[in-house]
Parts: sequence; C-alpha cells; structure tokens
Amino acid sequence: METTETFETLVRAEFTPKSIYLNTASNGLLPARTVTALHEAALLRAEGRPLTSLYEDVEACRAAYARLAGVPAARVAVGASVAAHTGVIAASLPAGAEVLTAEDDFTSVLNPFHVRGDLKVRAVPLERLAESVRPGTALVAVSAVQSADGRLADLPALREAARAHGARTYVDFSQAAGWLPMDADAYDFTASVAYKWLLGPHGTAFLVLPEDFGGLTPLLAGWVAGEEPWASCYGPVTELARSARRFDLTHALFTCAGLRRSLDLIEELGVAAVHAHDVALADRFRAGLAALGYAPVPAPGSAIVSVPGLGGRQPELSRAGIEVSDRAGNLRAAFHLFNTPTDVDRLLDTLTG
Repeated sequence: METTETFETLVRAEFTPKSIYLNTASNGLLPARTVTALHEAALLRAEGRPLTSLYEDVEACRAAYARLAGVPAARVAVGASVAAHTGVIAASLPAGAEVLTAEDDFTSVLNPFHVRGDLKVRAVPLERLAESVRPGTALVAVSAVQSADGRLADLPALREAARAHGARTYVDFSQAAGWLPMDADAYDFTASVAYKWLLGPHGTAFLVLPEDFGGLTPLLAGWVAGEEPWASCYGPVTELARSARRFDLTHALFTCAGLRRSLDLIEELGVAAVHAHDVALADRFRAGLAALGYAPVPAPGSAIVSVPGLGGRQPELSRAGIEVSDRAGNLRAAFHLFNTPTDVDRLLDTLTG
C-alpha cells in the first residue's frame, strides 16, 4: 500500500494535464513514462532497429494484467477490442441459447450476441439481473460498471445465481479495471480494454479464460496464436498455443510498449489506493451536488457520477477548461488518480454559476 505522500509524488511526476480532466470513462490520460515509451518504440521502426523488445512488452502487459485480474498469465489473451472478444464468446453458443444482459449496457458487450440472429437475447434492468437468471439461461453478460452512469453490477449475487442455474458468466471490466479490485477467477470469461482506467493507448483489450478455454474456438487466430509463432507464419497453424495466447490477435506493438509502463504505474500505486482516492473524489462530488439540489444517478461506491439533465452543459464546461461527458442528457464525471479535491470544487463552482 502506497502512502499518501508517495501516491501524490508518483502521480505528480507522471501527469501534467492542461485542463481539469474528468473524463477517464471515455479515455484515460497517458502517464509521462508511457509517452516516452511510445516515442522510443516509434524510433525503433523509424530507424530500422530490431523490434524484439516490443514483443517482450506484449508479454509484460499480459503478465501485469494477469496480476491485476488475479489469474495466471497463461489464462490471459491479448486482443484488440472487447467487441472482438465478445464475438468469439457469442460464436460458441448453440442456436437458440438464451443470453441474459442488462438494459442499455455498452454495445461491445451486447451486439455480437444480437447479430448472431439465432440467439435469445433477453435484457432486464441492471438491478434485476441476478434474480432474472433462470433455468435455460446459457450465459449472463454484463459490464462490472455501467459506462453510461457508473452503476455497479452486483457481481457476487450474479455469480451465485448463475451457478445455481448452470449459466456461464461474462463480465466486462472496461470501466473498472485499474480502480476497482478485480477477481476474474470468479467468472467464466472477463474482458477489458486498456485505454480507460488502465491509462494505456488505444488498441489492446484483454480476455481472461478458464483453464480449459470454456469451449471457445479461436476463430480469429493468426500466426501469433501458434505455440511457436515464428514457425506459424505460413500455411495453417499446426499447433495452437497451449495457453490462452491461442486467442491472441496480431499485437498492437506500439500500444503495448506504452501500456506496459501504464500498468507498471497502476501496480506501483496499488489498486486499493487508487480505489480509495477515486471513490473519495466521487463522493465529494455527490455531496456537493446534493448541496446544490441535484440528484445524481444512484451509484454508491463508483468512481463515475452521472447527473440527469445536466449533459447539455458539457460544451460550457469544456470552454471553462473542465472535461466531462454528455451521455443521454446526463453529465458524466469520472474521477481517477490524477484528479484532486480542487478539481471537484472547481466543477461544482462552475455548475453553480
């Protein structure tokens, strides 16, 4: 656990935002060490030097994410997007299988099931997800934290309900990984992008699989999915990787060069410390909103605060140097490790004006 002083020192050394940035739910800021690594990776290509270190970065990212997720690295696949990972899971289901989802969850968690055309996709309010699992439900798919408004899914209840009815579980941690402690081992499949709370560049998303791969077929496998990738460049892959790497997609090498350093920072700070910091700021904002007479969407314990009816003020706030999001008419503020109580107070003051 980092001390407060060490936490603040590390953060100040890595971030110099030119605005009050409260939009990590869209994109996280890049740490200075990540920007340096991206520059160095680009120079390798520009100068024609070997790219060996970039492939080492991929494996370092896999191992770092595995530690955050609480699973062995052999169960982590490195891909490009949550939608692609969802598509592989969707393809594994038999025709007519029921998939239970939360209403208005993020599209990447939902759409691959819908485009199959032969699955029974049932959507219910997030709060009713666990109680809606029933005999015959094949899979429950949900975001751990809702992108639109920051509500947290009751994952323990969902896990127990799925277990009771023999359903499998798929959890998207894209709005959670980096600030909310994860236990990927508690679910059949989990995924996350890396460009939000994990503070990485775009282009990489992780998939955690059970040891037996959960009956999935690596439909998108290419040469990097071979047990010996450099011997798998021509013709069909003769031996897929014996680990979850068989589900890898061609690696975004520059992304991983930077992401490795971002994940290092998250580990140095500790997810528990980041969680305490982020939620304290969100709670400060909620208390300030209440004092102003506003009622945010109830999302206790979340680092995301969504305020109905205020989304239209996003352009005005941006002109004032405060970056938030407008989501379906709601003002969405997302608090992360580089934010401060002063940022919260500035946002409240501007909303008052």
